[in-house]
Amino acid sequence: MPGNSRRKGAIRKPGTKKGPTKGSGGKGRRALRGKGPTPKAVDRPYHPAAKRAVQRRPRPASRKPDGPEAIGGRNAVFEALAAGVPAVRLEVAASAESDSRLRDILRLAAESHLPIMEAHHVELDRRGPAKNQGVVLHVAPFAYVGLDALFAAADAVPHPPFIVALDSVTDPHNLGAVIRSAAAFGADGVAIPTRRAAGVTAAAWKASAGAAAKLPVARVTNLVRALERCKDEGCTVIGLDGKGSMLLAGAAGAADAVVIVVGSEGKGLTRLVRETCDITARIPMGSRIESLNASVAAGIACYEVAKAREA
Repeated sequence: MPGNSRRKGAIRKPGTKKGPTKGSGGKGRRALRGKGPTPKAVDRPYHPAAKRAVQRRPRPASRKPDGPEAIGGRNAVFEALAAGVPAVRLEVAASAESDSRLRDILRLAAESHLPIMEAHHVELDRRGPAKNQGVVLHVAPFAYVGLDALFAAADAVPHPPFIVALDSVTDPHNLGAVIRSAAAFGADGVAIPTRRAAGVTAAAWKASAGAAAKLPVARVTNLVRALERCKDEGCTVIGLDGKGSMLLAGAAGAADAVVIVVGSEGKGLTRLVRETCDITARIPMGSRIESLNASVAAGIACYEVAKAREA
């Protein structure tokens, strides 16, 4: 028929036979391979189920633990300013409704010579907590020290070194209370691990009642190695444990260079930390209560060390 010479495949290459090739000859062997089972819906990025799964995943924290902290809400900001939490600046929404609490916040900020900035409420929601009531306080990162600084602080006083170490204490209020007790009973500093532990945030600062500004806090990468370093410096490491081998009041070495280790709120001392301690001591309690709060136990231990040194 006219025009058939222009059809696709009508022009053959030289040396080829006319008509289809008989048999596969191995040419389609790769195409015949199986592709395996069909992936699940959540494993296929284009599937709606996979998109819903991505939306349900928890988002990573927008602020690093060592970075600046933003406090929102009029009562929270007022309490932070009243407690003397070191802040960088105060931001107030231009459309914020004035009341007695806001006036008190502005008064405390002015007395502290804190920069006060006016911002749009959309910007406040982006830079601070969502429910900020038109007021956001930006707190500076806490200045941690190294373990050497704790021993340097101990060398400046006449008594032997006295350090309180916390093993995976995750509640910032407990951390602040421990810092307050350690400062009250003459400790030279507090050591906390970097990971899986609370840092000195605004909540910890308020719980310490300002003691965080007077007592150095060291942040160590590995608590076990830090305790071994304390041993090399001549300290006796005493771990608080409900099943300790002796009572805390009669623990040897409390009047000398000592490190008191307090475990986490739920599980107590971790295995490696317990094995590193020279002594595990317990606090006598009645049968009605199985354990004490971490900050309460630390306060009792600090008192026992102070009492032993007085004797």
